[in-house]
Amino acid sequence: MIIIIDFGSQYNQLIARRVRECRVYCRIEPPDITVARLRELNPDGIILSGGPSSIYEKKSPKADPAIFELGIPVLGICYGMQFLVHVMGGSVKQSPKREYGFAQLEVTRDNELFKGIDSPLQCWMSHGDSISALPRGYSPLAKTANTPIAAIANTEQRIFGLQFHPEVEHTPAGKKMLKNFLFDICECKRSWTMKSFADEAVERIRATAGDKQVILGLSGGVDSSVTAILIHKAIGDRLTCIFVDNGLLRKNEATRLKKIFARHLHLNIRFVNASDAFLAALSGVTDPEKKRKIIGKIFMDVFEAEAKKIKGARFLAQGTLYPDIIESQSTFGGPSSVIKSHHNVGGLPKKMKLKLIEPLKFLFKDEVRALGKALGMPDELIWRQPFPGPGLGIRIIGEITKKRLLVLRNVDSILLEEIKAAGYYRKLWQSFAVLLPLKSVGVMGDKRTYENIAAIRAVTSRDAMTADWARLPHKLLASISGRIINEVTGVNRVVYDISSKPPGTIEWE
Repeated sequence: MIIIIDFGSQYNQLIARRVRECRVYCRIEPPDITVARLRELNPDGIILSGGPSSIYEKKSPKADPAIFELGIPVLGICYGMQFLVHVMGGSVKQSPKREYGFAQLEVTRDNELFKGIDSPLQCWMSHGDSISALPRGYSPLAKTANTPIAAIANTEQRIFGLQFHPEVEHTPAGKKMLKNFLFDICECKRSWTMKSFADEAVERIRATAGDKQVILGLSGGVDSSVTAILIHKAIGDRLTCIFVDNGLLRKNEATRLKKIFARHLHLNIRFVNASDAFLAALSGVTDPEKKRKIIGKIFMDVFEAEAKKIKGARFLAQGTLYPDIIESQSTFGGPSSVIKSHHNVGGLPKKMKLKLIEPLKFLFKDEVRALGKALGMPDELIWRQPFPGPGLGIRIIGEITKKRLLVLRNVDSILLEEIKAAGYYRKLWQSFAVLLPLKSVGVMGDKRTYENIAAIRAVTSRDAMTADWARLPHKLLASISGRIINEVTGVNRVVYDISSKPPGTIEWE
């Protein structure tokens, strides 16, 4: 296992992905992780991430310097390298020339970190500070035009630093550097697979739950379905799944999911219609964060009411994923920024009586799909496009009403029909409709109309951390638009969202 210590870099998830692509398990931990905890985890190596801070700022994140005395190989990236230089007695100063973007890296000294890599090579820089003096025992390994010390090593102690980012695609040889660190320096084994993850997850769930009952919010998506199967493997019939109809589902979604569950998931499932409670609480609310908080609270109220009916229920299981946590809060306690609350992370009440079990919280969506495949789940469930917990509530911009929900359901249904008929459903990460709080003038049957505007969103992505708008064929877009305007009463204009993530997010709210 590799431990990544989070100093707040936007690229932390990419470091984790690169390590896992090498079939080595990794976890991200906050800077305040104790040395005792690190000894307990017993990792084969530690990676110190980058971050937005300067090491000489008073509130810059810092880890316990004793990590360098554990005898475990360490790789510092960007801010992580500056941190290790600082605590080891070197010097970090503001650069006369900041360096952002592509740079040519020249390797000046042979080292196992650069084994098999030709010099010069392209790398990706993102820093305003640089190393001005190295600690005793450290040697420079590489340089760029603006950065005389772009890589360092203390070979005897197996501590290394890179000023650039090896985890991004813009450093083509970066994957090779990380492999050299993992296999030649840390001596990791290529042993982490989805089967091994599943076996470990089942054991952890069994140890956590003990002889208590667990309830799970089953939505029909791959995340909650995989979570259900894992927990059922661990504790059997002591798992009760609850499907909550919050009144914010797609057209005929509840009926369709009941059929899917009956066909594929032979679990103890309870169906609860709580749509009136959700819609009443959301009446007049327009702020997206308030919507998410309200939906999260009502969701938990329903679950705790059901839990009281289940003797011995002590745990709530959720299909929370790594991207949910990154966007909802500082990454595992690290100094990154909040983007938006997810209903199963930032939307939960602080005084929740049930304890959480979240077996997928260290995984990306594509890894969950691979896990589902390893567990024998059918493609019908594995390849369902993500659907947010708050449902259509965050796809209606502005106030949520039954009338606006009906309009959006009809628009969304047509969109998905056309996407599937054109063979694009599996090619897209997500495709959905958004109802805007605007109206526009139109002409239908030689008469003036003043109706709603619907926005279409379709994106491609690998893990939802970044996404690009899908270049759908004009013929398909024309068919989608034509059907929506002709078949959905209340819509006279359709627009297509061509924003990527970043700067936008996938969902509008």
